[in-house]
Amino acid sequence: MATNELHATQRVALLADSQNLYHTAQSLYARNIDYAELLDAGVAGRELTRAIAYVIKANAPDEESFFDALVDIGYETKIKEIKTFGDGSKKADWDVGMSLDAVSLASHVDGVVLCTGDGDFSRLCSHLQHEGVRVDVLSFSESTAEELIAAADRFVDMSEDTERFLL
Repeated sequence: MATNELHATQRVALLADSQNLYHTAQSLYARNIDYAELLDAGVAGRELTRAIAYVIKANAPDEESFFDALVDIGYETKIKEIKTFGDGSKKADWDVGMSLDAVSLASHVDGVVLCTGDGDFSRLCSHLQHEGVRVDVLSFSESTAEELIAAADRFVDMSEDTERFLL
């Protein structure tokens, strides 16, 4: 099991599920995420190895400037096109991509910070912990699956400090 203590010498990777965070921040607070603060809180004084923001390209206004801002803050962006199906429904998610990146990074880091509330990542937490990797989750408690909170070594409820985490 991973340690529950944070140390400055720990190497961490931060993986941000931008769609999940965006929709939650909009529905709960009608505000946007402060990605610089998200990165700062996730790293928590440790050594950042990689920060990846998983985003969806939906051809929205200001989308490119948002992607550029993420890069300026220190994130690597992974961009997926939104898919529109014959019935008009749309889908785009990064669950598999985030999970594969987390598993690939596990041997290079001491901790993985998942910025999402998606309960599908609870099994990933267990796998990473089995590999000796500490898992932190940063998300809003109102939209975070209980099994994900329970599976994490540390849960940071962004709703407890909206002035920090929201623009």
